[in-house]
Amino acid sequence: MFEVSELSKHFGGVAAVDNVSFSVDKGEIFSIMGPNGAGKTTVLNLISRFYDVDVGTIRFAGQDITRVSPHEIASIGIARTFQNIELFERETVLQNLLIAHYIHRQTNVLSDFLFLPHVRRQEVKFRKEAEDIIDLLHLQRYREQRIHALPFGVRKLVELARALCLKPKLLLLDEPSSGLNPEETEDLSFWIEDINKDLGITILMVEHDMNLIGHLSNRVLALSSGRSIALGTPIEVKDHPDVIRAYLGT
Repeated sequence: MFEVSELSKHFGGVAAVDNVSFSVDKGEIFSIMGPNGAGKTTVLNLISRFYDVDVGTIRFAGQDITRVSPHEIASIGIARTFQNIELFERETVLQNLLIAHYIHRQTNVLSDFLFLPHVRRQEVKFRKEAEDIIDLLHLQRYREQRIHALPFGVRKLVELARALCLKPKLLLLDEPSSGLNPEETEDLSFWIEDINKDLGITILMVEHDMNLIGHLSNRVLALSSGRSIALGTPIEVKDHPDVIRAYLGT
């Protein structure tokens, strides 16, 4: 479903990502791990097209997306969350979710202004889809609350909900457990499992938490200094000598 081949990205003389290759199968939960500065988030930024690729190719569903414009990524079926939450702070939870439906609109400015019948039907459809995601992630009590008034853990969940409203085939999660307490992280693991199994969404996750990686992932890629050092099951990667060396030293 998704393939990265010989991907490289340099910032000045520093190789943030150096000749990295991997593939993700449909329906898989694939994780990328590594110490700080390993290049994990840079890989997601290359896939999201926030950064231009220096060398290599990115293919999604048989299509070469290496040079696709950033604004086109969501419309082809790729959504993501961010390590630092990126929500509309002064809008409600529901409004943030409805905004995500923008890429699926089939109306124009004039029909929206006149609020024609097909516009009303579209709005009802979007509202129902947003409410379904709210129910899935148990966000009912926060529906009409503004983002800036919510606890950090809830905001992380809202960002996940907004990404789901884009109706992705591939979901990129950047450090989803960052800043969460153990109870919130456990709940998050259940949500990710439900998203993968019940909604059939393939997941590519960057994560530090080895317990979360081990519980969820089908396969894991370990990076160090921008290079791939191990690829396999969570147990195989965790016990790999190069991974131990990268995390703990010699």
